Amino acid sequence: MGFGRALAAFEQYATGKVSLKQMAKMARADGLIYRKSGDPVPTSTVHKILRNRIYTGDFDFDGIVYHGTYEPIVSRELWEQVQAIVDGRGAKKTRKVKEQFAFSGLITCGHCGCAMVGEIKKGKYVYYHCTGFKGKCPEPYTREEVLEEKFTALLKGIAFSEETLAWVRQALRESHRDERQFHDDAIAKLQREHRLLQDRIDAMYEDKLDGRIGNDFFDTKAKKMRAAQAAIMRDMEAHQTANRSYIEEGVQLLELAHNAHILFESQPAAEKRKLLDFVLSNCTWKRGELTAKYRQPFDVLAVAVASEKQRVGGGSAETAQNDIWLPGMDSNHELDKILKSRNLLILKSR
Repeated sequence: MGFGRALAAFEQYATGKVSLKQMAKMARADGLIYRKSGDPVPTSTVHKILRNRIYTGDFDFDGIVYHGTYEPIVSRELWEQVQAIVDGRGAKKTRKVKEQFAFSGLITCGHCGCAMVGEIKKGKYVYYHCTGFKGKCPEPYTREEVLEEKFTALLKGIAFSEETLAWVRQALRESHRDERQFHDDAIAKLQREHRLLQDRIDAMYEDKLDGRIGNDFFDTKAKKMRAAQAAIMRDMEAHQTANRSYIEEGVQLLELAHNAHILFESQPAAEKRKLLDFVLSNCTWKRGELTAKYRQPFDVLAVAVASEKQRVGGGSAETAQNDIWLPGMDSNHELDKILKSRNLLILKSR
């Protein structure tokens, strides 16, 4: 969708007088089609356009909003207004959920393999116990605070020192500054191309109104130019995604690992569970001991943290950092393994 038409669409929907179906109908009448198939766009595509933050100059990545370096098409205020209308029309009543326990179903009993579940005692104390589905289990009830301490200790196993975290963050970002600049320049170029096409469409429209060109000629040419604009927007989105390179993902991953135990202690039950499920798996409780496995790539990160502590204990911190974290070293090194792990997900700090 062109810059001018995108802005008009947001402004029209922001009035609250037009439905998504009506917006889609107008878009189809205006010649908005899929580039490859030539089919008119459905209502779902219009909904996606109105939800796309890219038109504000910002973009979403893994639940985090980043500010782009390109000129916005619609204001953030207008975009937020449209989101409120979309949310309001799609709102549904939800049933009240029962009491949530942070660790229910997350831990397996080490004696019988059944799930450990939470239960409130004396109206305020939370205890966990084996469900006993396979018969009477010898594992006694355990206070939630005890489990929290054990989980906090596990999360500390992937926390770097402040010095190492700062050193790695700066070194990685500096080493990929040129790559980020490449994507920023490409986005700026695509934006200029998009604007040039829109200027040509607008000029042809004036010629059509003045009778210098016919309607059929205008429709044919405008259709091709709008298809080219749609392709440019897809290229811009691809560059924005690539702009958050695996190095940036790695930096955020390190920051999450560094702060995981602090976040865990300060969050409500639902967020505690989300964080633990993100980092750990196969959690087992037996005779007062908690065992678990770190998920990828946190398993590699835990090894790196242990290695860092061992090296710092045997020599200077600077030597340890250079030996493990220097960018561009052999791909077998711990950091390179972390950054090249597939499907990195960054949990937004609250």
